[in-house]
Amino acid sequence: MIIADTGFWIALFDRRDNHHQAVCDFFVTIKEPFITTLPVLTEVCYLLQTRCYPLKATDFLKAQQAGLFHLFTISEPHLLKMSQLMIQYVDLPMDLADASLVLLAEELGHGRIVSTDRRDFNTYRWKNSEPFTSLVDILHNSEKFNGSALPPAICCFANRAF
Repeated sequence: MIIADTGFWIALFDRRDNHHQAVCDFFVTIKEPFITTLPVLTEVCYLLQTRCYPLKATDFLKAQQAGLFHLFTISEPHLLKMSQLMIQYVDLPMDLADASLVLLAEELGHGRIVSTDRRDFNTYRWKNSEPFTSLVDILHNSEKFNGSALPPAICCFANRAF
């Protein structure tokens, strides 16, 4: 499963976002399922409501129900770990959504993530030492994007009805 951060979802659903085309290009090529957390879901809904229009958040929720992504369940014992992470990265600062994704990486045993937040996810470490791998960056910098092997995505999830 691929960990998905807030910026990825915003770029996917908001065609005015600066990262929209790169995220759509990635989205149409990937076959693996996505997973995210409730704090990310909350952040995405808020941002879609304020940046796009109020019902765009419901499109995102319907997409989850349609199977676009899985939702990792955060339990009470996870809250202490997220709190510790937020203290550890206070200088960035780390928000609850990012802390939940670091926790998710630890639970999954990998840091393969789709995020537009390069600064923070280049700094964060899961299991205190393991770096995240930004899959959007890898795909965007690959030869597929420099040659003609992969045409730009003309349509993306943002335009689909659920």
